[in-house]
Amino acid sequence: MDSTKTHGAKQQTKQKYIFVTGGVLSGVGKGITAASIGAVLQAKGAYVSIQKCDPYLNVDAGLLNPAEHGECFVTKDGAETDLDLGHYERFLDVELTQKNASLAGRIMSELIADERAGNLRGKTVQVVPHFTNAIQDKIAEAAEGSDVHIVEIGGTVGDYEGLAFIEAIREFAAKVGRENCLYVHVVYVPFIGTSKEFKTKPAQNAMHDLRSFGIFPDAVVVRTEQPAPASVAHKISLLSGIPQDYIVDMPNVDTVYRIPPNIADSSLHNLLSKFMGNSTAPDLAKWQKLIKLVNSSPKKTVKIGLVAKYIDNEDTYLSVLEALKAAGWEVGVGLDIVWINAETATDQDFAAVDGLVVPGGFGGRGVEGKIAAATYALEHKKPYLGLCLGLQVSVIAAVRRAGLQDADSTEFNPATKNNVVYIMEGQQGKESTGGTLRLGDYTATLRSGSLAAKTYDQTKIIERHRHRYEVNQKFKNHIEKGGLVISGTSPDGKLVEFVEATDHPFFLATQAHPEFKSRPFKAHPLFVGIMKAAVDKKA
Repeated sequence: MDSTKTHGAKQQTKQKYIFVTGGVLSGVGKGITAASIGAVLQAKGAYVSIQKCDPYLNVDAGLLNPAEHGECFVTKDGAETDLDLGHYERFLDVELTQKNASLAGRIMSELIADERAGNLRGKTVQVVPHFTNAIQDKIAEAAEGSDVHIVEIGGTVGDYEGLAFIEAIREFAAKVGRENCLYVHVVYVPFIGTSKEFKTKPAQNAMHDLRSFGIFPDAVVVRTEQPAPASVAHKISLLSGIPQDYIVDMPNVDTVYRIPPNIADSSLHNLLSKFMGNSTAPDLAKWQKLIKLVNSSPKKTVKIGLVAKYIDNEDTYLSVLEALKAAGWEVGVGLDIVWINAETATDQDFAAVDGLVVPGGFGGRGVEGKIAAATYALEHKKPYLGLCLGLQVSVIAAVRRAGLQDADSTEFNPATKNNVVYIMEGQQGKESTGGTLRLGDYTATLRSGSLAAKTYDQTKIIERHRHRYEVNQKFKNHIEKGGLVISGTSPDGKLVEFVEATDHPFFLATQAHPEFKSRPFKAHPLFVGIMKAAVDKKA
């Protein structure tokens, strides 16, 4: 880093910033709120950028337990991030990068490296101003070029690890002008069934915490299980000093894609218009069309079996689920997701659905069930889509069908003699380390005339990756004998990117994670492919 660099945000006068914080508890919808506000402003013609600031002392989300934190979303340049970036990409139809995800661990490590290099010129390094200024630098960098930059602060106000971020965004307003900053606080108001009343005390306490740190929010989004009476907003307004018009109730809805229109129809939109100096009515036609599709009553419904091991937390496979939903809307069929526990899966489970999806994952738990799913799909011509690990287990299944019963991946059986899937060159010894996988966008060349090429309608594609193990092409003959062909590789032909079955209605697997590029308005072709195949199979 340049020793002349000055920490702290540069003076801005026109660019606008919206900070979204949360209180009471996590997981109430800050990410959806931030993305929806961005979608409304985007529909008003603004160029929107967005960022997640997470107080966790992790460098990235790559090593976080998906059972606790949900999926690890991967950006095009290989950042392993929080699942909220998936919300951002789907709602705003953008491709984000490393700068759109800022974790405390990464910022802290860069600050310490700066100090070790002598760039702080012997100063005592402190949370304030050094760490808070570094946070502000990340915000200013991510905001460059946009009309409005939205920043979601992870966690809840009052968390010890989040205090520096709250202080950073408080100071930020002094540097860029309070008139250029809008603070939106998301709180949860529970409904107590026994007394039949909404309880605002947790929200009041959350508001008190935020004000005690010097931030007086401009608007409050109240999350409730069901629509709340006006008295709830009145009470929060009375005890917080925020105009009641800007205390906005956001109850649970049938689809999160209804939130942007709901915000546009609320008084929050009036506040956003004043803040931006933009009274243009948002063009939400695509959102209204999407909601109509979501609430349609299709004549056919297909059952898609998701063969997974983290079945207690749907957020672990959030992008896969959203990609399947989008494909269903595009094809015009209903979707019934059937969760199949990979550790206990049987042929009866596979037979009960119209198509099988095997998503990505790490570790050996449940792998034999996923191999069994691929085997069943091959032998019973069941539509199958394999994603990352879903490709690897399909190759293992094929080679075992070809006679090598001990075929395996060295990830699950390091001693296997038939290492159909093996670790990438240069990856040995890094198996449990972060940020060392094949990450982000990679190009693949598809064999002309293949199912893969027909599904994409092209022979050169780019998909995002997150994996460490590759298909061992020395087993190519066995793979083909077992019923699969390699239909897509890296441009140099060294890495297997796609396999598919011969004489099969739809059996396609990719080493990539195409779910990350699916959009609610434009479904990914691979997911459209399995949905169409499932409909045909059902017929």
